[in-house]
Amino acid sequence: MSTELTFLNAPEGLAPGTGYSHVVWGTGRFIAVSGQCAFDQDRAIVGVGDPEAQARQVFENIRRCLAAAGATLDDVLKLTYFVTDITHLPQIRTARNEVFDPSRLPASSAVQVAALIEPELLVEIEAFALVPETRAATAPARDQEQG
Repeated sequence: MSTELTFLNAPEGLAPGTGYSHVVWGTGRFIAVSGQCAFDQDRAIVGVGDPEAQARQVFENIRRCLAAAGATLDDVLKLTYFVTDITHLPQIRTARNEVFDPSRLPASSAVQVAALIEPELLVEIEAFALVPETRAATAPARDQEQG
């Protein structure tokens, strides 16, 4: 687990975050992961009608994206949730709590949206991560140029 990130749940004058940290900071290499949906490697939707199953697939997709950049879920600073129904958040948080340490939850925002890219999708999540300086020097080699 990364120890170079600081997670602050309750800055002075604010009520504690419920299920998120108000502030997270550190130094290192910044990584942005585009919004991920519940697609498997063949672009089939996982968990149609089930927000918790979809969130599990989304977090797995985020984990794979981070791994490609030499990072882990422990390096995540911020998550932004786009949900088609805000009442799905408890189920999404259940999936999140399976992969994140509850004492080090990322800063978070949740937005209800009218629709996602496919009508069966219930959640999309983007992530920002910071690889601590002690590991930033060991970034994976780029084997191809991306556009």
